[in-house]
Amino acid sequence: MVGLGTTVNTAAILLGGLCGLLFGRFLPERAQDTLCRSCGLCTLFIGISGALQGMLSVEGSALAGRDTVWIILCITIGALIGELLNFEDRIEGFGQWLKIKTGSAKDKQFVNAFVTTSLTVCIGAMAVVGAIEDGIRTDHSILFTKATLDFIIVMVMTSSMGKGCIFSAIPVAVFQGGVTLLARLMQPLMTPAAQASLSLTGSMLIFCVGINLVWEKKIRVANLLPALVLAVAFSFF
Repeated sequence: MVGLGTTVNTAAILLGGLCGLLFGRFLPERAQDTLCRSCGLCTLFIGISGALQGMLSVEGSALAGRDTVWIILCITIGALIGELLNFEDRIEGFGQWLKIKTGSAKDKQFVNAFVTTSLTVCIGAMAVVGAIEDGIRTDHSILFTKATLDFIIVMVMTSSMGKGCIFSAIPVAVFQGGVTLLARLMQPLMTPAAQASLSLTGSMLIFCVGINLVWEKKIRVANLLPALVLAVAFSFF
């Protein structure tokens, strides 16, 4: 069944969010803050791990760096495009709309929870490659694995940041569902080099999400999203 992977992934996020919401009610505010920063610390190291795998290679008995020039170009040009189009404010605007429609006007953390969690579960090669495999070969294995990871991530984040995290299911369903529908058009673009570039850039953005979780908002990560598209484009050069 085409789209089953995204359906399961979305359901896993909703279930993880509900579990986190129930669990979070029993935690004092101090414990919630510690849990949030612990989640940020884990996110930092997930991003670092993925980025180092993409940027370092073993040459003989030494480590050598690679792809540093195009990474700088991707991030800087992507940031410029993102700032011009102001993706961050657009996503936050949608979060504000959700906040009002869901009767969460008094929840000060709602928008930040929604944006942060959405970026965490949407950024990365697994979302794109898994959705393409789902659309072309009805192979759901990648998205099933992602669903398991997202369940844990959203459960932990919801227990510390609140119910705004649950609504990250919406961008996941829209983004991955859209990729699945366009899978046959996107498949030729997702060469091994493009997947590696996407994974590296996505890991760097995940690292930025971790920074925001640990030290509160420092980087407008949503405005770096165009770097993901540039990473795929640059891989062909």
